[in-house]
Amino acid sequence: MKKLLMTSALLLLSACTSVPDWDYDKSVEFSNYKTFAWAPDAQLKGSINDYQINELMEKRVRTAIAQNLSAQGITLVEGDKADMLVNYHASVESKIEADTLNTTYGVRWNYWGWGVQTHTTTREYDVGTLVIDVIDNASKQLVWRGAKEGRLRTKQTPEQREASINKTVAEILENFPPKTQY
Repeated sequence: MKKLLMTSALLLLSACTSVPDWDYDKSVEFSNYKTFAWAPDAQLKGSINDYQINELMEKRVRTAIAQNLSAQGITLVEGDKADMLVNYHASVESKIEADTLNTTYGVRWNYWGWGVQTHTTTREYDVGTLVIDVIDNASKQLVWRGAKEGRLRTKQTPEQREASINKTVAEILENFPPKTQY
């Protein structure tokens, strides 16, 4: 069951409201990048629980990245001809959320008095992170990284999974090439 949850988890990243995080090398002229190829080890993998993605999700992520870059005029080519290489990976981490409710009351059955009742509820949930890296093919140096994390949802149709991946990748690549200075 845990493997099934982990396998379907990545597609659910867009269900949450987290903001993508970007970092890049300010000395790089990103307008020079016109072509890309997949980095030799481009695959969805993570360090937590040996998270591996299934082939269906792998295809969805690659398609979403390629479509987003293509819309910017960046063409997919063979590795040795590319200006930049693209790598991506995902991870899933379990987190705990706690809510505490304090109730104050003034009357009890046989007597008057004041009191406080405290009730705490905890929930465990999974957070997935998708990271997309851009590597300069000539120098083999990382020049841009975008990531988004979010609370994961389950039980989606293939269409919902595709839409989630498309939205997440678009949000990550929203600042590629970099448009804002930190």
